[in-house]
Formats: sequence, structure tokens, C-alpha cells
Amino acid sequence: MAVPVEPGVVTVMAARDGDQRALDELVAGYLPLVYNIVGHALGGHADTDDVVQETMLRAVNGLSSLRDPAGFRSWLVVIAMNQIRERHRAHQRVPVTGEVPEDLADPGADFVDLTIMRLQLSGQRREVVAATRWLSEDERELLSLWWLEAAGRLTRTEVADALNLTPQHTAVRVQRVKGQLDAARIVVRALEKQPRCAELAEVVADWDGDPSALWRKRIARHTRSCRQCERVTTDLAAVEGLIARLPLVPLPAALGLTQPLLAATSTSAALTQVGTAPVVTGKVALFLQGALVKPIAAAAAAVIAAGVAVTVVLPSSEEPVAQAVSVTTSAAPPTSILPAETAPSPPPSSSSVPPTTTTTVAPAPPPPAKPVVASVKKGVSTWNFDGVTKALGDVRAGWYYTWGSTPEGVTAPPNVEFVPMIWGEKSMDQANLDRAKANGKALLGFNEPDFAEQSNMTPERALDLWPKLQETGLRLGAPSVGVGGDKAGGWLDRFMTGAAQRGLRVDFIPIHWYGGDFSAAAVGQLKSYIEAVHARYGKPVWLTEYALIDFSGGSPRFPSLQEEAAFARGSSAMLESLPYVERYAWFALPADKPTGTGLYLPGGTPNQAGEAYRDAG
Repeated sequence: MAVPVEPGVVTVMAARDGDQRALDELVAGYLPLVYNIVGHALGGHADTDDVVQETMLRAVNGLSSLRDPAGFRSWLVVIAMNQIRERHRAHQRVPVTGEVPEDLADPGADFVDLTIMRLQLSGQRREVVAATRWLSEDERELLSLWWLEAAGRLTRTEVADALNLTPQHTAVRVQRVKGQLDAARIVVRALEKQPRCAELAEVVADWDGDPSALWRKRIARHTRSCRQCERVTTDLAAVEGLIARLPLVPLPAALGLTQPLLAATSTSAALTQVGTAPVVTGKVALFLQGALVKPIAAAAAAVIAAGVAVTVVLPSSEEPVAQAVSVTTSAAPPTSILPAETAPSPPPSSSSVPPTTTTTVAPAPPPPAKPVVASVKKGVSTWNFDGVTKALGDVRAGWYYTWGSTPEGVTAPPNVEFVPMIWGEKSMDQANLDRAKANGKALLGFNEPDFAEQSNMTPERALDLWPKLQETGLRLGAPSVGVGGDKAGGWLDRFMTGAAQRGLRVDFIPIHWYGGDFSAAAVGQLKSYIEAVHARYGKPVWLTEYALIDFSGGSPRFPSLQEEAAFARGSSAMLESLPYVERYAWFALPADKPTGTGLYLPGGTPNQAGEAYRDAG
């Protein structure tokens, strides 16, 4: 699944100077970030969409006064936080007369449920998201920013600027809210444990069922003094590690850039009357119109069509949690949130131009594109991003995959093969199997079934499902385990033993490997693991995810670009030399986060590691 691409400085400058297409791209590119900040901060309250739209309106209106285009994201985040606080202040100022209204999150817009559902979260990642319900408004404001910092979408400086604090003070506040979030995680576990502790049942006897900071403190106090409830705290993973690879929550259809079909209603007139949006053409105008004519649409429901929206496709369970929905204005993907461009008017017919005696020479056709000189073995895992086609050609890879049964909007150069994957049990429907068969010659099995946060199944369940994958007739790779592929009695060992007993076909062994040693020894460590896997099963090996990431401290630690480049160069040469390694793929092609192991920046330009991986192999 594709990752949202945030437009760069050139796009900001062009939009500020009045370029309509650049402004379209700017709004579409940053809308997911704003939606996630507001959604986390408001907990999915019904006001979320309004605050997001007001933030984008203010950004569009104030863009001409932006002095530093490189600071656009920081500026936009500050606007979003100001709108969140204004919403809180306005709510507090509302006079209460008669019956006290309930200020509960709209069940249809609950951001916690949306996050869990759309990102297909389970295990401790689901518990972390559920725990945010137990935080106060101020705590959620800070969490909304730090969450995106931990996931690599914001920097600490941007978080500090949005909070109007120094980085040092921000660090103190972050540590405090992380402690409160961990307490809330324990509360979630204690309440979900069955059977529930009898003493805890007495503590919550008067609780109305609505999470709150007050009840979080009461329940957490009980868990600290209760020997039975204390057990739920034993295996809490560091929260940074749990959310580090989470993507942004996809936009709801209500925030897509769609055009309502208004009968006898002029949206441009509404814009003029309101006087808040200087742009009345293009996709931005459609988005702004959607925000401003809500009252009109409600009043004229009988004569206004509902609006034909091209919505964001929600991530299904067959996609890795590390991936997210595309919000890009590039022309290729059918899943774009943007409506199709209106075709430009054709040029005047030549018949309307007075004839001349000038002979027009047709321009010479462009030379044919040179084929990509690629390693048959070398590949990449990728999602759709700005410049993906250019990057796939430049990196000289012979193949790629997207964790799905289709290329997910990725357009590859000629001779770069796509390999489909059946990610998990929920992607086992016949239509998805047919798409995989139509899109590839080999098929990757389930993704990291040994991890609760990934496809999460027992070897026995995977064996029960395997005959359906065999029916595709494609070369078939075993489920790609995250760890322990060489261990006797491990997940993969149990699967392969069961496959032999049942007479099931497995043609090659895909594995993943992430090294926490950033020294030159990492290449040898990877080689030893691959050799052990091959020795155990005697089948060709595909290394379908690999890079240097140290997960031992909870929060992922990444190598420097120099260390990453050295490993990319050395590992590729080693993998090319092993005859039983059929294919290998770096994680991952896009380098669209401040930290990580990506190879190519937005636009398709390699970083230092990308150059090393390109030139090796």
C-alpha cells in the first residue's frame, strides 16, 4: 500500500505563487498529516472533520504570507494545534442550559476504532491505540504530535514549535505523557482480562463505562496493589517500538477532495459570500466548497445529489502495518482521493487557420528507452511514492513486490518483474487469488505469520489454507517468518514438517532479517543465517526483507547513511555470490521519513545507501 508523499519546497513555492496544480498537490499531500494530528488530539470527536477543514482553509488563505517555504510543515502543524485549542476553548465557553449535553466521541467517527480497523491492528499495538481513550484533552494534544514524531512523520523541533515549548521542556512533557499512556495500557489489559479480578469489579462498580483520566488513575492504582492484576504489566513492550512503523490513518471519504453535485446551488457563489477562500477553481476549490456548503447541502437535501466521491481505499489485512494509503496527485493509481482531471480543451482545428505555404516537418520520434540493466536476483520491497518508477529503474532491480496481489499503483519500467503476495488469511478470497495469478509467475506466502502484529497464524492454520495457494499454479514460497527460520521446532520448521507430512508443495523459502550490529560484521551474520536456513530445508532461499535496524531497546535505532551504505554494498555482493539465494529485496525502496532504511527520496533520487545498493550486485 502506498505511503502519503508530502510535497517539497518547490511545490510550496509554486503554490504560494499561484500555481493551481501545485496548490492541489500541497493540500492533498498534507491533508493526511493534519487529519491524523486532529484525530488523535480530539479522539475522533464529531468536530474532527470540521477542525481539519478549517486548518486547511487557514493554510490556503495564509499561504501568500509564508516567508519560509521550507518551514511549511511546521507552520501547518502550528495552525492545526491552534484550531484544536480553539475548538477546546469554544466548547468550554458554550453556556449550559437545561439538560447537560453529552460530549462523547461520535461512534461513527471514533478515531480509536478507525485506527484499529483501518490499520488492522492487533496485540499490543491495538492496546496502545485503545489506551488513548483514557487520556485527558491536554494529554491527547501532546500525544497527537509525539505519536507522529515516533512514527517518523514529524521532528522534535516541529513538535516543540507546535507546543510553543523548548525542545528540553518538550522532552519532559513527552516522558510524562508516555508514562500516562503506559498506565492506560495497563488499564485496558486489566479490564479486558477474563475472568475479571473480583476486587477490580468492585472498584469499577460505579463506573459508567466511559474512559476518562480520573478512572484511569483509580484503576491503575488498583492494579499496582493487586497481585492478580499486577501480572498484566509483565510483558509491556516499549511504546516507541510499537508505533514506529505505523502508517498514517487513511482519510475518511468525507475528507476526500470530492465535488458535490449541487442542483440549483452555486458553490462558487457560496465561496464568494463567505469570503474565506481565494481559490475557486481546481481540486482545492472542490475541497473548500465541500467544507463551506455543508449547511446548504443539509437544507437542500431533497434537490442535492449526495456527491460522487473517489474515496481512499482502506488498508486490508493483507497489507503490512508498515504501509499506508496513497494520497498523491500522480496520474497512475486508481486509488487516489482526487477526482480525475478535466481534460484540457483541444487546440483550435487546423481548418480554422488560414492556409500557408510553410512546410511543417514532423518532429523526430524520441529514441526508445534503454532497457534497465538489472540483477536478476536483486529486488526491493516498495509502496507507491513520488518517483517510484524512476527509482525502480535507477536501482537496477530485477523484481519488486508491494505485500499485495497487485502492484498497488506502482508503475515499473520494462523488465522489472512484479511478484505478488497473499498477505494473510483475510486475503484468501478467490478474487484476490485470481489477481495474484494474473500478476505474477511466483507467489509469496503469508507475511510474518509468527508475529501477532502481522498475519498472525499458527503453522497448522497456514497448512490448512495452503492448498488454495497451490491451486494458483504459481511457484510458491513458504510463509516468510520474521525470526527463527533456522530453528528446530520454530514456526517455519513446524510448517515445513507439516507440509511434507501432508504432501503440500513449497518451492522456495522466503525469510526476513534485520541486524542490530551496524559494524562490518553484519554481512557475515546475515550470511550465517541464510546458510543455516538453506541447510535445514535444502530449498532455494528468497531474502524478501532485510536491512539494519536495532529493535533491542524498544525504540528502533537506525544506522548512519554511511553504515547503511557499507552494509548495502557488502550484503548485495555476498548475496549475489550464493548460488542457493534466488532473490533478495531490501527494505525498502522509499526513503520518505527522516529516519529509516529507505533508499530513494521523493522524486526518485537515491540517497547514499541507495547509490550503494544500486551500484552493487
